[in-house]
Amino acid sequence: QVHLVESGGGSVQAGVSLRLSCAASGYTYRRNYMGWFRQAPGKEREGVASIKTSSGMVDYADSVKGRFTISKDNTKNTVYLQMNSLKHKDTAVYYCAAALSVIIPLQHAPYTYWGQGTEVTVSA
Repeated sequence: QVHLVESGGGSVQAGVSLRLSCAASGYTYRRNYMGWFRQAPGKEREGVASIKTSSGMVDYADSVKGRFTISKDNTKNTVYLQMNSLKHKDTAVYYCAAALSVIIPLQHAPYTYWGQGTEVTVSA
């Protein structure tokens, strides 16, 4: 079993930064890929960023490239999402997820374990 807990969300003005954290526990091998996803009201869940925990290989959605950075601290079993230059369209509930293996890292289907989500609201 894998347990994920997100933190770091909040309400901010456009242009500022936030850092989300995802603390993981449980079977390490089931956390080979860690991803951040988001879901805005009335929209489908979309992949934002992912990282392969063994190699550090990362993927980003085009909408966040150059603004968001995913990173990991294996000693703390924590994955981070640094979000800079936030925009109103980044408003969503952000979820951390873990997968054993994926083919397309930003597709949510392969991710088996999910956190409860943390809300990010960006005012224009």
